Amino acid sequence: MSSWQRLGLSVPGCWLALLMAALSFLPSLIPRPALYQGAITGVNAAIGYGLGVIAALLWREVADREPRSPSTASARALAVIAPLLLVASVVVGVVWQREAAALVGLSPEAPFAAILVLPVAVLVFLLVLGISRLVRRATRALIGWLRRLMGPRAARVVGVTAVLLTVALVFNGVVFERVTTAVNAAFSLTNNGTPEGLSAPVSALRSGSTSSLITWDSLGFQGRAFVGQGPDAARIAEVSERAGEDPTQTLDPIRAYAGLDSAPDVEARATLAVQDLERAGGFERAHLLIVTTTGTGWVEPTSVTAFEHLTHGDSATVSMQYSFLPSPLSFLADRENARNAGRALFDAVYERWSQLPAGERPRLYAFGESLGSYGAEAAFSGEFDMANRLSGAVFTGPPGFNHLFGAFVEGRDDGTPQIEPSFRDGRTVRFTLDPRRPAGPADRPWDGARVLYMVHPSDAITWWNTDVILSRPDWLEEPRGADVLDQTRWVPFVTFWQLSADLGLAMEPGPGYGHNFAGEHVDAWAQVLGLQDWSTGRSDAIREAVLTQSRDPFGAP
Repeated sequence: MSSWQRLGLSVPGCWLALLMAALSFLPSLIPRPALYQGAITGVNAAIGYGLGVIAALLWREVADREPRSPSTASARALAVIAPLLLVASVVVGVVWQREAAALVGLSPEAPFAAILVLPVAVLVFLLVLGISRLVRRATRALIGWLRRLMGPRAARVVGVTAVLLTVALVFNGVVFERVTTAVNAAFSLTNNGTPEGLSAPVSALRSGSTSSLITWDSLGFQGRAFVGQGPDAARIAEVSERAGEDPTQTLDPIRAYAGLDSAPDVEARATLAVQDLERAGGFERAHLLIVTTTGTGWVEPTSVTAFEHLTHGDSATVSMQYSFLPSPLSFLADRENARNAGRALFDAVYERWSQLPAGERPRLYAFGESLGSYGAEAAFSGEFDMANRLSGAVFTGPPGFNHLFGAFVEGRDDGTPQIEPSFRDGRTVRFTLDPRRPAGPADRPWDGARVLYMVHPSDAITWWNTDVILSRPDWLEEPRGADVLDQTRWVPFVTFWQLSADLGLAMEPGPGYGHNFAGEHVDAWAQVLGLQDWSTGRSDAIREAVLTQSRDPFGAP
């Protein structure tokens, strides 16, 4: 008893903390390393403890009684059950994590690493508890001072409100700003670098060449990676012959890109990128692809390379940079910038494209991956707008906050699942978990514009949503995807933190799982381009070439 009094712990709070900690070992989308699991367990235990304390407080208010010391029986039961339940949870959790690893093509972590879970969880729990008690002590001191100036009830309301506002302002205005500034400075230095082995292109068909309106130095790290790589006509012909296609009609693809330093603002960069695209002859090609980048300015290399191979080089691709922050920070710090950039680039291209004679216009396509799909969607008001202004689009790994993606999924046809819905019988917009299979509904015509969303059931970036805190998502009520364990369950608060941790692991699995879509763009573009006589042999040959040629010099977006 004396130990509970010294620690100042609430037994009801500890019971709920224990329950929440045990539930944290339920699997989510990506297998979690021991350190991740420990942090999740600690946070969930802290949440459970707080909820238990609040519940006990409300009960005392209803019962109109003062706090009581915990009974000896209750304390002893907790002391016995807690270690047994936690050890059992760790063991079962290890089994589930190893099974989940097999589903997403990862090597499971060594079982002995699980010994780190509980120590890390305890440290995280104590850290959160300590911070909470400091805030509580400050609140009580403020309320005590306010009671000299006003009534006790008013003092309590004003004091609590003042502390909550102060904490929010400190975090948003000081901590977040300083973190963002520091990361901004770090990535601005990286943006000035050049991927190893690359130099300014000599072809006039690339931005950054001596013929270009945009200098090599202004392109930024990702821009230099984009224009400095990619197949030429000879390579495309070689792969075409290996894939059983006619290799004689191939061209050198065009790539245009404007970096942050290429022009002073978003609209000016979009205009400059289109001007350089036109200079290189981009509007004279049969296929024109508009790419909205991720936060760092990264263009997913396998998608563009696949597009160039499938069009035999008779294509032009244009893109531009709007930030050099990684996508998660870009979303938090300047999400609106991604929307503005996507809209500005498409509008600039579309304005020039519309001025061409109808019979001389290239077919217009759009692409965006992850945060890039969020920006790309901003150019369109909905399905009909996409159908009217595009020949096709591929959007991969769309975040759950994408406006149009969310609307299409929410408005899906009855009886179709959230992870692979059908929207209005697939007349324009379709979804696929595996583009090697025809996007459904396969028995319905797909005339006119083809917009394809490519998602993975194990991609937390697509399924993460704050609504998960208190509401069970449909994808956890419906049959699980093939790469998600059947034991994955929704638990209030717990599932949200698990998905939040999954965000940092989303790129860990191999292609076809999590947020890794490398190589899958080949079959996705084959569907959107409406290629005839598409075969597994052609797909495999081009996929192998695309994965070999495309290298990501700077890792994840």
